Amino acid sequence: MSISSARWSLMAVLLLLVGVASWQVASAQDDVIHVLSGVVKHVDRAGKTVIVKTGDGVEHTVKWTDKTTWDATKESGKGIKEGSKVSVKYTEKAGEKTAVGVKDIGKDIDNAAH
Repeated sequence: MSISSARWSLMAVLLLLVGVASWQVASAQDDVIHVLSGVVKHVDRAGKTVIVKTGDGVEHTVKWTDKTTWDATKESGKGIKEGSKVSVKYTEKAGEKTAVGVKDIGKDIDNAAH
């Protein structure tokens, strides 16, 4: 093998490694968990979405799946309704928020105030 061929082979391997490393970093960023808290403005059970208005006035539409966990509420969010205070852990891909976990924090807030 000539020196030129060895250099090309080395360059190809290095480019492959850089490509794999970049792909892994991009994949890891997709799995970042975000958290928002606020008041439920609307629940669409058929569409499996909820609109939550945060303290800064921004309304977030978050969908849920069969994998979403529910804490301090009935299964699949049956206890969540307009006016409920919730905390939502979610991932975001292509601008779409998907709930990982939803917690009814209304009782936590009410108890902390008393």
